Amino acid sequence: MTRECAALLPGVCAALADPRQPGLDDTCLEKLLDWFRSLTWFDPTVELVQDNPCLPELITSVLALPDPSPSILSFTLQLAGILASSESRFQHLQEGKLLGRLFGQEGPRGGAAWEDASVRSAWLRGVHSMLHHQPALLFLCSTGAMDVIFTLQRDPSLFVASAASQLLVHVLTFSLESETSKALSAKDCDWPVCAQMIVKHIQESLQSSSASHVEQSLKLLSSLFGSCFGSCYAAWTEVLWLDIAKQIESFLLEETVQAQPVLASLLLNVARSPVFCGTEGSFWALVTSALEHLTPVQARPLAVGLLKLCKCPQDVRIQALTVLLQPMDCILRAASQPLECAGLLDESVSDPVAVESLLSSKTSCAGLLCQTLAHLEKLLSLKHLKVDLPCVPLLRSLMTILQFCNGSLSPASPLGSTISRNLINCFRVQKSALDVLAALSEKKDCDTLIGSLFDVLLAYLQSPNTSPTVLKKAFQATSKWLVHLQELSSSNSQQQQTEKILEGVFLVLQKRLCSPCWEVRDSSLEFLTAMVKCLRDQNEFRQCLLSSEVLRLTENLLEDPESYVRASAVTAVGHLALITCFAPESPATGSQYSKESIVAKLQEILSTDSEGFPRRAVISIFTEWLREGCTGRLEDAEQFVSRAIQTVEHDLDWEVRLGGLELVEVFCSQTICQLAQCPYAPVSSAVTSPTPQKELLQVFCRAKLFGFLFGSLCDCDKPVGQRACDVLVGLRGHFYPVSTLENPQEVEDSPAGRGIAWLQRTLRQGSLAQNFPSDGGDGVDFQDPESMMLALGAIDLLELHDELNKSSDHVEESPQSLLQDILATVGTIEDNEVDCY
Repeated sequence: MTRECAALLPGVCAALADPRQPGLDDTCLEKLLDWFRSLTWFDPTVELVQDNPCLPELITSVLALPDPSPSILSFTLQLAGILASSESRFQHLQEGKLLGRLFGQEGPRGGAAWEDASVRSAWLRGVHSMLHHQPALLFLCSTGAMDVIFTLQRDPSLFVASAASQLLVHVLTFSLESETSKALSAKDCDWPVCAQMIVKHIQESLQSSSASHVEQSLKLLSSLFGSCFGSCYAAWTEVLWLDIAKQIESFLLEETVQAQPVLASLLLNVARSPVFCGTEGSFWALVTSALEHLTPVQARPLAVGLLKLCKCPQDVRIQALTVLLQPMDCILRAASQPLECAGLLDESVSDPVAVESLLSSKTSCAGLLCQTLAHLEKLLSLKHLKVDLPCVPLLRSLMTILQFCNGSLSPASPLGSTISRNLINCFRVQKSALDVLAALSEKKDCDTLIGSLFDVLLAYLQSPNTSPTVLKKAFQATSKWLVHLQELSSSNSQQQQTEKILEGVFLVLQKRLCSPCWEVRDSSLEFLTAMVKCLRDQNEFRQCLLSSEVLRLTENLLEDPESYVRASAVTAVGHLALITCFAPESPATGSQYSKESIVAKLQEILSTDSEGFPRRAVISIFTEWLREGCTGRLEDAEQFVSRAIQTVEHDLDWEVRLGGLELVEVFCSQTICQLAQCPYAPVSSAVTSPTPQKELLQVFCRAKLFGFLFGSLCDCDKPVGQRACDVLVGLRGHFYPVSTLENPQEVEDSPAGRGIAWLQRTLRQGSLAQNFPSDGGDGVDFQDPESMMLALGAIDLLELHDELNKSSDHVEESPQSLLQDILATVGTIEDNEVDCY
């Protein structure tokens, strides 16, 4: 604790304990507690309490109040717990009998304040903070506090009940720490006193006639096995499980038990414990029973969790997959005549009637399918899934769902007709199914259905009934499958199929680019950009693109009234230019798509568009072009970058200015690569001849980079200053090895020294120097190579870097500032002493 804070603390404590003072804001009290947590975390000694007697005095004063406010009492309970977190401070507070008066029987738990949930919650948090040493554990067991925690576990306040459960997990885990070395196997385990009380409480609650008591204990068990207890205390985990396994099994078989969703969570957390990673034993039989007896909705999270486990037995994993896929199987079977389609599954784990019933209900059908599809999407994203998904029938099931949703499939079975009516125009299911469809494009064994799949996708892209959000998902899935289509082996028949599909896609795209709905135009442009990025090297794609009206329509959208669409059009045009203008065999040279006309249009948008989104898109495309080497020779790139940054440096949108700095960074990196011998690394003067160095500086000065970079250091938006500083630090690393920076005295005596000194002073003002003269000031010539070489070597860029990376609230958020604010709030210091932010 600093001397300044120690001087302010007594006044703060006195104000907190004074009932005449107005109540402090809860945020201030929480910040004060956070400060004490950090103090006690780094210093476990008793000096904090001994050197600041105002802290125990505060506790004593609050305890003496006949009717303390709930907020101050809550603060005091938590403060005492934090202070008592080390054994030495605990003993010191015990000597004053403060902890017993706070957390013992004579404490607030018997008074009127206890009716306030915040006080009960603070009592639990105080105990939790204190419980880091054995004396605190003994104190807990000897004061009847365990019974209080058991009672609070059933508190009507969910926050209090949750805090009590978390505390019980902590108590049990902590009480076993000293016993771990003694317990070599389940036979050797003998619960310590506190742990024994908790285990007995759990067992009694599980046998209770109260459903809520049973549910609370199951939640507690789930938290226990889900915490480090299940991983770090193998023998104890086994003992606890053996004590409760029979009771858990009976709950699974009793249909009247309301806590079955909690049972699924409990079993999954137990399954994650290394104790049960073997393939033998009764535990996995119980898991299998749960998959059979829980309802489809309850069993699904358990099944998904099991599929993600590395050490789950294979037969259990297959059973879990069967549970997950049952709704998809039901959809597939319902869509056709009996025996016409084999479906997804050979057999069901649980009664398929339950799934059919859920899908037949208007209220549950969409929810069940969305949940199933969300789980499937996550599983498909896993790199190491231990079970093979049946991709072909799964894809067929997804196509069936999408056809049900848009009414293009007439099912033959009564169940199929019911499901179809439930799903018609269901946007939620359409979006979820399209997400899974996109994820399936990564799989290699779905090629036989690719023609039918694109029929379904094109139907969605063409239909006027497809909502904009569903259309966006359909576009995303289509672009993924087009990439997959290009990866297939190129036989003549497949090339014909590819050309036919692409023709259909471009016909739809032309229509959608003219949509009256701006979201549709925007999604269409995003889809076009995604296709160009992935397929621009494919001949079929290029031919279909160039023979369509897409290029003209996209360019027209550069003048769209909606700024989002203009921005997407800029991005699309920029990527299309890689095909039409910048490619070596550019097919559109000399046409309206010439390099000069496209560059001119985008530069006009950068300088004149009234909205920030299109301007950001332009500077991003310019950077992309530079990376791709589209700007030609170094002289051309120099002019291109110079013109862009002279426009950007006056832009009111900080993200556009930030984009300009990224453009400069790429340009610097590429130029150094061309002119220097050792790119990407600091180069010593012994390695690099002076000629490339001088030429580099001349290029950068002609492009007017340094005025832009040094001016950006004073930008009022911090990310701009930070990026500019990063670029300048990188440049200095290239021009100056660390040991050869300029001598400040020599700089000051040089002809340009006065200007460099002015520049250093100006930069130290930070954003106060926003009107930074980019054309120089006090003799600084930003286009003079020698001056800029001197500036890079003399100005303390690392100090500036540290200043720019400091949090903006590093002063206001200091403990001293917090204490001053509290004192100001209660009116005990003068106005001019307040840190008013």
